[in-house]
Order: sequence, then C-alpha cells, then structure tokens
Amino acid sequence: MTAWVDTGRFVREFVRDPLHTASVTPSSAALAAAMVRPLPADAAPVVVELGPGTGAFTRAIQERTGGRARHVAVELNARWAELLAERHPEVDVVRADARELPRLLADRGIAAVDAVVSGLPWVAYSPGADGRGLHTVITQVLAPDGVFTQFGYTWTRWAPPARRQLADLRAHFAEVTTSPTVWRNLPPAIVHEARGPRR
Repeated sequence: MTAWVDTGRFVREFVRDPLHTASVTPSSAALAAAMVRPLPADAAPVVVELGPGTGAFTRAIQERTGGRARHVAVELNARWAELLAERHPEVDVVRADARELPRLLADRGIAAVDAVVSGLPWVAYSPGADGRGLHTVITQVLAPDGVFTQFGYTWTRWAPPARRQLADLRAHFAEVTTSPTVWRNLPPAIVHEARGPRR
C-alpha cells in the first residue's frame, strides 16, 4: 500500500515541478540495492544522500550499513523532507539545496564523507549562479577514497543531456563505471559509480 501511495506522491510532485523531480515513480528495491552496493557493509561510514524523495535509497542505506552510518539526507522539497523525517528519525534530514552541502557538513563538524548517494535529476547538476556544477561541490566534500553513485535511465542515456552529464562526471572523477541495466525498475535504469574525486 505504501508503494502505491508513494507513487501517487511522485506523480503529483512531478506535475508540480518536473525539472526538479527525477521520476514519476519511486525507485525500486533493485535499483536502491545497486545504488548502495559500493557502501561499506561492516563499518560506520559517513553517507550523504541527495534528493532522497520518499526514501527508497534511504531505507537501502540503513539496511546496507546496519544502521551504523552517520546519514545526512538533503532534500529541497519540504513535503518530502517532512515525510522522510517521520519515516526515518535515525537520519539527519535537512531541507536545503544540495549546493549548500559544504556548509551543511561544516555545521555538523563533518570534514569529509565516505559516500554520496544521489537521487537527483541530471538537471540539478547544471552550473549554478556561481558557475560551479554540483559535481564540483560533491568532489569538495568526498574523501579521497570515497564513492559517489548516481542513477540514470537506460532509455535516455544516449540523449545529449545525459551524455554531457556523464562527460562532466568523468571530468570530476578518476574512475567512473556503469552498471548493467537494472531491469527491475520502472523505467529500467543504470547506476554510475565514481571514485577518485578530482578537486
């Protein structure tokens, strides 16, 4: 029942603001598992989640790390931030723009993070008013041995905007790999895993 309710929420938010909503449906458990697979399962990592929405990746991060992670979730949408805080009181949910990440982490005494898991749409990575793209912000806060994961849809991955974003991702990280298609997601998706942040 929750899945159907969340799908309804996604459809409404997509209609309200399609440029800032990554999908019309929540991500599947299969995609969530692929997104968090690089996270250490036997440690207590510092994990930042960008654009958690209704929490598909949030649940997966908590399960993958056994609840040991220091987990900061940054959500711009007020309705989703409130819902996420209710569902996951163990997570530090912050209503803010992802571009504020360095300040948000500094306020919490966090110098670097072990992983960034992003549910943001590709449009969120475009340069802001200061000329910096979001990949620059992410490399600024990621530990040298940290990992960044971002999903994309198989049917749009060859479109010019997606190709430009992938090229930008490769410009900011020494190593970028792409997963096989996650067919058990609507629509089917792939996961980009990036390591070796270039500052």
